[in-house]
Amino acid sequence: MDVIIREGKKEDIPQVLELVNELAEYERAPREVTNTEEEMLRDGFGVNPVYGMFVAELDKEIVGMAIHYIRYSTWKGRCLYLEDIVVKENFRGKQIGRMLFNEVALLAKRKNYAALVWQILDWNEPALNFYRKYNAEFDDEWVTGKLTKAQLTNFQPL
Repeated sequence: MDVIIREGKKEDIPQVLELVNELAEYERAPREVTNTEEEMLRDGFGVNPVYGMFVAELDKEIVGMAIHYIRYSTWKGRCLYLEDIVVKENFRGKQIGRMLFNEVALLAKRKNYAALVWQILDWNEPALNFYRKYNAEFDDEWVTGKLTKAQLTNFQPL
């Protein structure tokens, strides 16, 4: 299998968004994706890109992707945040996720970032086991907080 890992391009966005929707289905949140191709094009390839991505390509088909962006830690400095790695279901178990993760980790290494950081759902044993192979550290102290778009729309300072 000749999978190519490369930086994503504008033309990849429709297939990448399909992968995002596949991930949402897997994570039991199929209705949560509100992102659009237009937003992904603007946010990744516009005047001020806020994310980068690698794709796994096989015979001109995008079979996996990894989206990342810079996160800043007041304690450590610049870190690379891995938002998502997704591999199409029928291509899982073929080392494509490993290839994508390696590419992201090598980017963090090349850029001399203080860390590579990501989140995993606590029930996602396949993902947890995948990252354990890298001797990844898991943090039981921190809780993720957020305000949704609807909450921000109605936000009133206290």
